[in-house]
Amino acid sequence: MSNARDIIVRPIITEKSMMLMDKDNKITFEVAKGTNKTQVRQAIEQIFSVKVEKINIMNCRPKDKRVGKYAGKTKAIRKAIVKLPEGQDIKLFED
Repeated sequence: MSNARDIIVRPIITEKSMMLMDKDNKITFEVAKGTNKTQVRQAIEQIFSVKVEKINIMNCRPKDKRVGKYAGKTKAIRKAIVKLPEGQDIKLFED
């Protein structure tokens, strides 16, 4: 995992993550499996040119889903919640 773009998969945009972004200056990303906090910190700082204050990482298990008689699972992901210092932000949307 040498490339920063391989570590950060995508931002996670949900109601809960948007509330965290507005209230606590925290941004949620999906990261590659097997990465640690140091790798995520370096990737965020390299891609977005911001300082990272704190990182929380969690593994999210797949959920069971059904469509008619067909049963399956969603994919398992690894999420990183990145807290930025006051005054810094990452623009995920174009205003």
